[in-house]
Amino acid sequence: MKLLKKILCLSAVIAAVWLAACAVTGVYSADGALHPARRVLTPADEAQATATVSTDHATLQQASITASDGAVLRAWFIRPASANGDAVILLHGQSDNRLGMLGPAELLLLHGYSVLLPDSRAQGISGGDLATYGIKEADDIRRWFDWLVQTQSPRCIDGLGESMGAAQILQSLGTERRFYAVVAESPFSSFREASYYRIGQWFGVGPWLGRTVLRPVVDFGFVYVRWKYGIDLARDDPAQAVASSQVPVFLIDGLLDKSLPPQNSETILAESRGHNNNVVLWEPPDAGHCGAASAEPAEYERRVIGWLESHQTPSSQ
Repeated sequence: MKLLKKILCLSAVIAAVWLAACAVTGVYSADGALHPARRVLTPADEAQATATVSTDHATLQQASITASDGAVLRAWFIRPASANGDAVILLHGQSDNRLGMLGPAELLLLHGYSVLLPDSRAQGISGGDLATYGIKEADDIRRWFDWLVQTQSPRCIDGLGESMGAAQILQSLGTERRFYAVVAESPFSSFREASYYRIGQWFGVGPWLGRTVLRPVVDFGFVYVRWKYGIDLARDDPAQAVASSQVPVFLIDGLLDKSLPPQNSETILAESRGHNNNVVLWEPPDAGHCGAASAEPAEYERRVIGWLESHQTPSSQ
């Protein structure tokens, strides 16, 4: 009896220590995610963009909007010499800035598209203290959409995002129905699933570890963020947002992606069936994270431009 009591006491202590460790890890991980490293836009970045614009005989202007929480968000708007009347909003990945989307911008400029390259909130030189991976950014995207409509009057507006930017633009589809078409490369299906993948990567395993033994780390992190910042990360669900929309979505996910594996895009596609039938997925076999343009440049161009050109009339919402 005494032995059993000692075992139970020891088990309780171990469980308490385990949960405390999970809580601490969850808090630090969540704070780190909401405060990612900021790659500030430098004069060299500005010079590179100016040189690219000059080479393409395009024009660049600075743009800014004020978000609902007062944060000032900044962007480049670039118009090609021979504009086709359409515009594309380009959204970059985590700990990057608008310069990271200059490659896709060049491709679109060559095909006559005007492009808007914002710095996401809490990234680049945009304001905001927190990166919320789509919770606040969805409304930011709506405001950038309004800016384009009011100042540029494009025929239609499309979206293209990579990694975090891909998830943000998909999340925005839950409320922003005016996009003609969207391209999303290497998104996550939900912030919770992305968290499971990140935990697995700490130990060199898959997301199963985060879903099982280390699930308390994620749960404590979500509770902490909601308590301290009022942000419900459980609402960050691009898969559900796509399923609730009729905006055509072209998903791209390289089969060599180890950061956010293609199962994320496969989940988005699967959950959209029967709800949004305008979703397709391309999985280039030799591409890593956001690497389709590098692995298969000609095919990337054909598919992305073809997707945008084939959706120049709005879907029924």
